[in-house]
Amino acid sequence: MNENSAPPADQSADITVETEDAGQRVDRLLAERLADLSRSRLKALIEDGRLTVDGATITNPSMRVKPGQRLLLRPPPPVDDRPLPQAMDLVIVYEDAELLVLDKPVGLVVHPAAGNLDHTLVNALLAHCGDGLTGIGGVKRPGIVHRLDKDTSGLMVVAKSERAHVALSADFAARTIERAYWAVVWGMPNPREGEIDGPIGRSSTNRKKMAVVAAGKPALTRYKVVRPLGLAAALVECRLATGRTHQIRVHMTEIGHPLIGDQTYGRLRSGRLKGLDPAAATAASQFPRQALHAWLLGFEHPTTGEHLSFKSALPADLAELVAILE
Repeated sequence: MNENSAPPADQSADITVETEDAGQRVDRLLAERLADLSRSRLKALIEDGRLTVDGATITNPSMRVKPGQRLLLRPPPPVDDRPLPQAMDLVIVYEDAELLVLDKPVGLVVHPAAGNLDHTLVNALLAHCGDGLTGIGGVKRPGIVHRLDKDTSGLMVVAKSERAHVALSADFAARTIERAYWAVVWGMPNPREGEIDGPIGRSSTNRKKMAVVAAGKPALTRYKVVRPLGLAAALVECRLATGRTHQIRVHMTEIGHPLIGDQTYGRLRSGRLKGLDPAAATAASQFPRQALHAWLLGFEHPTTGEHLSFKSALPADLAELVAILE
C-alpha cells in the first residue's frame, strides 16, 4: 500500500487496498496507515458515514477489505478546543460559586461541533461565568454533566468547579439525579402509567438515529399520562432512570406514541389527525420541534449537601400547543 498519513482536517485520505492487505478489517487497516488517528476515532468516523469504499458509503468498521478497493475517508472539520466567550441572554434560575442551573431555550446547541461551531451554550457560559470558572481538568471551562437536544427546552445543571463536576458526574452515573420531562405525544398510552425498558443503541438501518436494539445500552423510562389532550394526543410526564441519547423520543416511539413535532422518530400519519378541528390539526402537524420540555431537576448540592429542586413552566410554544389540542 502507498504511504499515508493522517489527513488534514479539510482534505480526504485516499487509499488503495493492496494484495497483502486482503481480508483485514477496514478500521484496522486505516489505523495502520493513518498513524495520527486512533482506531476508536476511525471507528467513530466510519459509523458516522465518513468512509466510502469504491464510492459506496460504509458504516461497518469490521468490513473486510479486498485488493484494489479504493478507500476514501473524509473527516469533518475540527472543532476549536478553546471556544470563544459569546455573550447571550440566558435564563439562570440558580447560581453559586460551584454550579449554576439554567432554563435552556429551544434552538440552543449545548456543545460546539461540526455545523455549530459557535453561539452554543458553552460559548454563552464562558462569557457569563468569566473568572467564576475555577478550572476543570486544568482548563477554565463549564462542566457539562448532562445535555438536552438542541430542540428540547428546560432545566440543566452545569458545574463551575472541578469538585462540583466530579460530584455531579458521579450522581448522574449513580442515577440519583431527579429528572422529569413533559412530552406531548400522539395518541393515548395504554396503560396510562408504566415503564419502558428497552436497550438503546444505533439503528441498524440509519446510523444517525437511535433505536431499541438487543445490543444497546440498558435504558429505562417511567411514564405517566398527566391528562388527555382531546382525542388525538396526551400530555405525558417521563422520568429517566438512565440517560441515553434521545431516550424519551425513542422509547415513546417504541410503544407507538411518538412525540408531536419529532421529525426524526415521529413520522406523521394522516390517521392521527382524525377528529381534530382544522386549527388543532394545523398546530400539531406543523409543530416545528419535538414537544419535549425538562420541567423538573433535583439533586444534592456537591459541597453543602443541601437538596436543591427546580421547576420550569411549559414554554410558550408548548403551552399554546396544549391549549389548542385541548
